[in-house]
Amino acid sequence: MSTEPHVKSAYNVKNPFIAHLKNAYDLTGVGAPKHTRHYEIDLTGSGMEFLPGDSLAVQPTNAPALVELVLKSLNFTGEETVPNPKGGEASIRHVLTDVFSLTEVDIKLLKAVADKSGNSELMALTAPEKKEELKKYFWGRDVLDVLEENPFAIFEPAEFTGLLRKLLIRLYSISSSLKAYPEQVHLTVATVRYESHGRTRGGVCSTFLADRVSETTPLPTFIKSGMGFRLPEPTSDTPIIMCGPGTGIAPFRSFLQERKATGAKGKSWLFFGEVNRSTCFFYEKEWEDYLTDGTLSKIDTAFSRDQEKKLYVQHRMLERGKELYEWLEQGAIFYICGDATRMATDVDNALREIVAKEGGKSPEQVIEYMDALKTSKRYRRDVY
Repeated sequence: MSTEPHVKSAYNVKNPFIAHLKNAYDLTGVGAPKHTRHYEIDLTGSGMEFLPGDSLAVQPTNAPALVELVLKSLNFTGEETVPNPKGGEASIRHVLTDVFSLTEVDIKLLKAVADKSGNSELMALTAPEKKEELKKYFWGRDVLDVLEENPFAIFEPAEFTGLLRKLLIRLYSISSSLKAYPEQVHLTVATVRYESHGRTRGGVCSTFLADRVSETTPLPTFIKSGMGFRLPEPTSDTPIIMCGPGTGIAPFRSFLQERKATGAKGKSWLFFGEVNRSTCFFYEKEWEDYLTDGTLSKIDTAFSRDQEKKLYVQHRMLERGKELYEWLEQGAIFYICGDATRMATDVDNALREIVAKEGGKSPEQVIEYMDALKTSKRYRRDVY
């Protein structure tokens, strides 16, 4: 497999590199049901190294509008001084923007709100046997919801921030190769927006990138190694099969850039799926160019809403089952990236069905075959 970078990065969660946006553009067209963007981030001077399959950690900030609503609900001006976990003291507005999570409710905050407001029903939810009910209550709610639903819960500034979770980094699969784009890193990010409990909401980091990042915005970043998601050596004849619906396409863009730069020998096959071809065929021209120059051997697409019956990547896999099984028998590595909840399960089931049908295997033999793929690191997953 490809070797790891020789120089260990000096950057981490406590000491991120402050990068800046170089370029960004929409990958989705007018009328697309969701918004996906391509980001190019400048790493000049960082010395940061990464390989295809790695992720970029990004430290976002909270939306200013949400911060102001939380301050208003607490009757704070925002200038009150509180301890800053990063050292010293800072205004509560600063730490609510940069340090603490406002989209995730810690059970400590819930208990304090229930106690101060005398909300016995809310307090009952915090009992150990009420885990499922608590999960349902948390679904679609954030810190502001809890405060607005319990206006009699009064806090001192430092008391309140002591009940909050830290604002965590977000990890994104890198969609570029350093060999193709030196001192840059590219991301492919779907902007999460939704309605819940009468308010419009958004993913913390995806809306940070889409709405509030310009070329001058500090972007604290570092590399997270994807050791289990690597290409074969360029000189290897090992075929690769890449399955990346939606933003799961990201690492495979980096794979193909790397393969072109290194003159990789083995065959390559890409499965990509999205809602429709006209608005959601991410990087279409790049795939066409890779097919033309031989970097990519085959591509199969599944656009779920372009026909009456919904069509997904697992359906395309089943249609190509005979050839897919032949590739596996030739030693191909199967990679999958994307949604863990449904897509990865559906793809796994399709793979098992193909092995059973095309390999003429019993259920027990299918399990053995799939286990052997995993043991030999020929079934690689980056799912989230």
